Amino acid sequence: MSVKQISATARTQVGKGAARAVRREGKVPAVIYGAGKPPLSIALDAKEANKLVYAGHFLTTVFEIEVDGSKTRAIPRDYALDPVKDTVEHVDFLRVDAGSRLRVDVPVHAVNAATSVGVKRGGAVNIVTHSLSVLAPADKIPDSIDVDVAALDINDSVHVSQIKLPEGVSYAGQDDATLVSIVPPVGEEAAPAAEVAAEPAEAAKK
Repeated sequence: MSVKQISATARTQVGKGAARAVRREGKVPAVIYGAGKPPLSIALDAKEANKLVYAGHFLTTVFEIEVDGSKTRAIPRDYALDPVKDTVEHVDFLRVDAGSRLRVDVPVHAVNAATSVGVKRGGAVNIVTHSLSVLAPADKIPDSIDVDVAALDINDSVHVSQIKLPEGVSYAGQDDATLVSIVPPVGEEAAPAAEVAAEPAEAAKK
């Protein structure tokens, strides 16, 4: 995971009125806090802020924020959207010290669905846990937790204990959460696996 560079300007005024004034200037009010230092109120370019949020992985990306020539490494902890326009209205950043570990929610992705035994029999991939809470080094936060479903048949599932997390990353939850399962087709009974395996052989005879 690479650290992304962004620029911001310092804000001297805080509060709702000051935040509205910042937005009228085409900027997004934000704050950097944590690491035992006073909060730093900043303003981000609105177009850039919206682009970063909607590009994905925003809450698992470490940024190096330059403010008046000084750089601070931080990770977004929360952001607010306008309820009507869905544009970014505010961002909270947490300072990141070198060597620190962070608790983050990483999206879960199913891979090799096209070759899944259960999918070939008419089943569908069901992502049960859409994001997994993990502890990860600040400079090695994974973009996603990939779960290989190629070997899964209908009604099979994969739990946290069955996957290998990236190096240095550990599960932050308590239960053995179900990540992905293969569900049967609605209103139908799946054909036996032996029949599916026989289809290519029958096709080759024709």
